[in-house]
Amino acid sequence: MQLNRLSDLIANNQLQGKRVFIRADLNVPQDTAGNITEDTRVRASLPAIQAALKAGAAVMVTSHLGRPTEGQFKPEDSLAPIAALMQSLLGQPVSLLRDWVDGVQVEPGQVVLLENCRVNVGEKSNSDALAQKMARLCDIYVNDAFGTAHRAEATTHGIAKFAPIACAGPLLSAELDALGKALGQPARPLVAIVAGSKVSTKLAILQSLAAKVDQLIVGGGIANTFMLAAGLKIGKSLAEAPLVDEARAIMAAMTARGASVPIPLDVVCAKEFSPTAVATIKDVHEVADDDLILDIGPRTAALLATQIGQAGTVVWNGPVGVFEFDQFGEGTKTIALAVAHSKAFSIAGGGDTLAAIAKYQITDQIDYISTGGGAFLEFLEGKTLPAVAVLQERSQ
Repeated sequence: MQLNRLSDLIANNQLQGKRVFIRADLNVPQDTAGNITEDTRVRASLPAIQAALKAGAAVMVTSHLGRPTEGQFKPEDSLAPIAALMQSLLGQPVSLLRDWVDGVQVEPGQVVLLENCRVNVGEKSNSDALAQKMARLCDIYVNDAFGTAHRAEATTHGIAKFAPIACAGPLLSAELDALGKALGQPARPLVAIVAGSKVSTKLAILQSLAAKVDQLIVGGGIANTFMLAAGLKIGKSLAEAPLVDEARAIMAAMTARGASVPIPLDVVCAKEFSPTAVATIKDVHEVADDDLILDIGPRTAALLATQIGQAGTVVWNGPVGVFEFDQFGEGTKTIALAVAHSKAFSIAGGGDTLAAIAKYQITDQIDYISTGGGAFLEFLEGKTLPAVAVLQERSQ
């Protein structure tokens, strides 16, 4: 993918004495007292900031946090906790500036954090007037926030149109490289694992992947809908009967290409959805009318693990069962370990997927873990990400 990259600008000594505006993703979870409960995104933002400082730039960083109302700053919307953490991690002062759109004082070697960008009127509507003001603050704009790349907002898209130079930071570059490797020119077989409660929320992803992958492993409520499409009974399990025809079409499209959507051979059922529910393994033809399917069975998990082990590339989005309850987590655990132990290039994304990766302690065994959320899903759908598209345009 043709983009200007921060690393290339640094290699060409283009940052010395320049004002650099970095759009980071610092939207971290906080408790009710405003304390940061998980700081991965802040730590992940540091390489771009440190590289720009080392290259002699004056650095401005901004991000959104939560869902503030434009034009109405509230204390709970403040990036103050992030500024304090960033100062500690960088080992140098990090000033927090409010009302920064009309001017920022920052010298080479310094870094300032600009208050929650979504408080600015016109941010979410991608106002050209706001974007032009922000572009005048800098010599170089750096987008290092893949998690917001699917949104055309003033700090992710508009400013990139007007800044003298616009480029991708190391985090954004790494995401695009990993996703491009997984979907653009993948090592075959390409296996996609797409799971979740509803086909409707991931129908576009399933349809897009059906034209690309060699095997499309479905799980959760999505698998139940595909089981219905295959003529199997699913009891009172979560499914979307109106989308059975779409599921059949996806299966037919895969079969026509010599690819497949593996349908479960066995499942783990319960009579109720609860952490204390009794788990019963059943052949798919034995599912009773009052059964809830809450996981794939061991035979199915073993078969899928073998297929994953033979893959050249694995894309994983979603756990295949209710892994939060241990008695319904064996399927997801087996799949997770198969991905971890596979020689395939593996990329995983989505909140529940990251939770499963953490639970089964395989973080270091996944080749790339995307923190992009909605951007990751839209990339899988084959959609153009506005924040990436504008960087491509500016690189011409």
